[in-house]
Amino acid sequence: MAKGKGVLASIGRQGSFKPLFSGSRKSQDDDDEESPGLERSPSGHKKWITELSSLANVVVGRCARILLLSTEDLQQHFETEASDSIKHPSRYARNFLEYCCFKALAVSTQLTDHLSDKNFRRLTFDMMLAWEAPAAASKPLLKVDTETSVGPEAFARVAPAIPTIADMITACNLFDVLTASNRGRLPFLIYDKYLGGLEKAIKTMKNQSVSSHLSSLRLDKGEMIIDIDGTVTTQPVLQHLGISAWPGRLTLTDHALYFEALGIVSYDKAKKYDLSADLKQVVKPELTGPWGARLFDKAVLYKSISIPEPVVMEFPELTGHSRRDYWLAIIEEILCVHQFIRKFHLEEKLPGGDLILEALAELLPSVDAESTKNDGGYSSEKIEKNGLYSVSAVATMSNLGFMFTKGSGTTDELGLPVGEVLVGEWTPLERAVMQSRNNFKKLEEAQATIDGVKVDGIDTNAAVMKELLLPVIQFAKWLQFLASWEDPLKSATFCTIFSYTIYRNWLGYALPCFLLFIAVFMLCSRYFNQAKPINEVRVTAPPPQNTVEQLLTLQQAVSQVEELVQAGNIVLLKLRALLLAAFPQASERAALVLILVAIIVACLPLKIGVLIVFLEIFTRQMPLRRPSTDRMTRRLREWWFSIPAAPVVLEKPKEEKKKK
Repeated sequence: MAKGKGVLASIGRQGSFKPLFSGSRKSQDDDDEESPGLERSPSGHKKWITELSSLANVVVGRCARILLLSTEDLQQHFETEASDSIKHPSRYARNFLEYCCFKALAVSTQLTDHLSDKNFRRLTFDMMLAWEAPAAASKPLLKVDTETSVGPEAFARVAPAIPTIADMITACNLFDVLTASNRGRLPFLIYDKYLGGLEKAIKTMKNQSVSSHLSSLRLDKGEMIIDIDGTVTTQPVLQHLGISAWPGRLTLTDHALYFEALGIVSYDKAKKYDLSADLKQVVKPELTGPWGARLFDKAVLYKSISIPEPVVMEFPELTGHSRRDYWLAIIEEILCVHQFIRKFHLEEKLPGGDLILEALAELLPSVDAESTKNDGGYSSEKIEKNGLYSVSAVATMSNLGFMFTKGSGTTDELGLPVGEVLVGEWTPLERAVMQSRNNFKKLEEAQATIDGVKVDGIDTNAAVMKELLLPVIQFAKWLQFLASWEDPLKSATFCTIFSYTIYRNWLGYALPCFLLFIAVFMLCSRYFNQAKPINEVRVTAPPPQNTVEQLLTLQQAVSQVEELVQAGNIVLLKLRALLLAAFPQASERAALVLILVAIIVACLPLKIGVLIVFLEIFTRQMPLRRPSTDRMTRRLREWWFSIPAAPVVLEKPKEEKKKK
């Protein structure tokens, strides 16, 4: 497989992918004739792979040409390396197509200008089309042209193999953005336009990264220039400090903002305004004018705790303020990214986020070990073994001319590894992302139902809660009915059964039985209510209220809460008085009762104590005990009311005078 390295060198000398991706799009027959993988063998027969569709054969042929192999050799390599499960007839076509595409992309993406080659763009799009219909039994595409589109699954599978185009974590989100106006399908025109814009952005960043004034800024290692303004004398950038203004050059990196004042011969030393640290930065539009007047809306204000006074950057232009708006947007974006990095916890904010972090942690450990084998970060041992290069996003960006720490993690051995992707299987990171997306969709659906049932108004929410708690309220009323002994037979039956349960120590099984009953009820509901919508909770809406009535209701509710808090405070103050013996007679009686209760608890078994408490509470309203119960209640009330509350003194907070 050393041919992969040789073809890369030859392509680099040619400077174009055209010899590899050449082929007419006029008709399928023309593709068959011009595709190198479908050239005629010495016997004169085309090398069609019977398991593949016509478009998949064309794509495989082009991949074979990139790898300097024939389709027969490429298929033989797949047969040798793949396991029986990957070569299963039901999966053979798609898995073989993935194998060819991933191998070809791992080699072809090493060139820095691969995005600028239109044939490369067309080939990658055809890979997605072929992935959707790889088998010969698939419904054939009648015409492959600019009107053909691909779906999200094909894009999410093929595009991450080209790290400059997409990343496996954000591929689905990128697809949603690109297809926002196309009903979930990606046509070639939009795909080609996206790659063109991406290629221009990469070239711009590369040119800025190697510009002449890069060394004068003394950037930190790994810091990258985003944009520069003020280099043209007709479009200067003015820095306002107080009432003074000075022209200069403004540079934005991924960590800070640099302003170089224009001197007599050259630029002065750059002033750095940090965007990465937590300095409570504020960036907003600002008005400027001569001698501090606020006349023109063409400036950006930057303020942080690291500088004594705010700095204003003005972007003069004849009409409008689009130049200012652009710089305000990109500065805010860099600032928000660093705020996101500092505050966002993936494992807390995203369902399954901890799984994504674990997969990323497993993918990155071998970064330094592998990068030390070769200056470019790609070991010759790996090239000889796999016949391809790393396709990680970090490695690709390094090939494009940006300095990053290179990384290449381990792959799952369950599938057929091609670079850092698996043929026929999902990598652990891809599985974690897919699971997280599915969980997030469920979370959004659940949140939508929550937002739909929220109602306004205290009375309305109280009515909804009362309806939801109706079974609990009815159960409490039933227990209260039994405790009132209005029906002596039912009350006596319940008292006997519950007392026997306590005596036999069966009370400990009550909670497990209750939980088991709830579980069985849920399973039965799931079985009998499959594919049926959940019954709506019907609530009788309270009469409508105007604003004044709503305010009165709110005031009444606040008053009730205040009364409850006051009653609670009085109870606590009386208990404090009892503990401190502020009322000696009441404290003596309370102490004697506590001593008696302690002796009973210590001497009697627990079940007997629980049984006594139950009988005492449940039989208070029996016809035989009712007079004595009323009399005892009156005595306890009189005793409680006679206890004074502990005194309370409210002190005003002391305000410390600040020394100037």
